Amino acid sequence: MEKLRPKKTKIEEKVVETYQSIESGVVGTYQKIEDSVVGAYQKIEDKFVKRFLETDNSDTKKGKA
Repeated sequence: MEKLRPKKTKIEEKVVETYQSIESGVVGTYQKIEDSVVGAYQKIEDKFVKRFLETDNSDTKKGKA
């Protein structure tokens, strides 16, 4: 059975290593971009919630609600 299975050559191993390193670079870069976009969105969302959706309890205590 061993005779039928070709052995990996140094060139094949180098090609696989190169593709894996490119893949890691692309995935890492994508992850950084995704984290920045999500972080920016969360900041905007937090400001929106704070400004427009949170209630000010001082008005309800004074009977102005």
